[in-house]
Amino acid sequence: MRKNIVITGASSGLGWGMAKEFAAQGSNLGLCARRTDRLNELKAELEALHPQIKVVVHALDVNDHPEVFNVFKQFKTDLGQIDRIIVNAGMGKGASLGTGHFHANLQTAQTNFIGALAQSEAALEIFREQGNGHLVAISSMSALRGMRRALNTYAATKAGLASLFEGIRIDLLGTDIKVSTIYPGFIQTELNAKVKKAPFMVDLDTGCKQLAKAINKEPAKAFVPGWPWNLVGLVMKIMPLRGLAKMS
Repeated sequence: MRKNIVITGASSGLGWGMAKEFAAQGSNLGLCARRTDRLNELKAELEALHPQIKVVVHALDVNDHPEVFNVFKQFKTDLGQIDRIIVNAGMGKGASLGTGHFHANLQTAQTNFIGALAQSEAALEIFREQGNGHLVAISSMSALRGMRRALNTYAATKAGLASLFEGIRIDLLGTDIKVSTIYPGFIQTELNAKVKKAPFMVDLDTGCKQLAKAINKEPAKAFVPGWPWNLVGLVMKIMPLRGLAKMS
């Protein structure tokens, strides 16, 4: 078991849910996000339920790149060692290109890809120094193909993240640093609350239990929940554009 786990974007959604799952498994946690009030609420809840674990929280906007490095180093000091870092922080703002929403698309691109790049750099500096660790990216099923409207830029960032992590995995072959890319299907969160068409949606608790289970196996990649998204992933790769339009 990975004892000391850092999760970014932990103040809500998948980060919040995964923190609960790993706490229940007995892991110490380093949790960060912009909203420290939510983080402190989560810390109090987890320590009350699991008094044997340590929970450390820090404020972090992943678009403040120097602070990403500072906070990750502080987590290492707080926990002694970091065994797993989950690159989860992200956003889903956006609209069809050319419709006057460049700023929203830009925010999503910067947060989901450049912010993830900064997190990965900071994580791997620590893991390379330690000689071990597990780096996890929370991508998306939308990364498998292009998507339209609000998912257009979001899907592109998640595809870029998946490609980035495959390259990192190649770079670290033969080492004790493991790299995993996780592709969640539709799991109920604040991020997708406005999505009108969400096939095979599962609730947050169910989804995060499956995420934690998949992450603990330390795969190169995993679709979560496995059913039906393993099959959907195969179908998406050959689906005509009109079919993809119906998914977004």
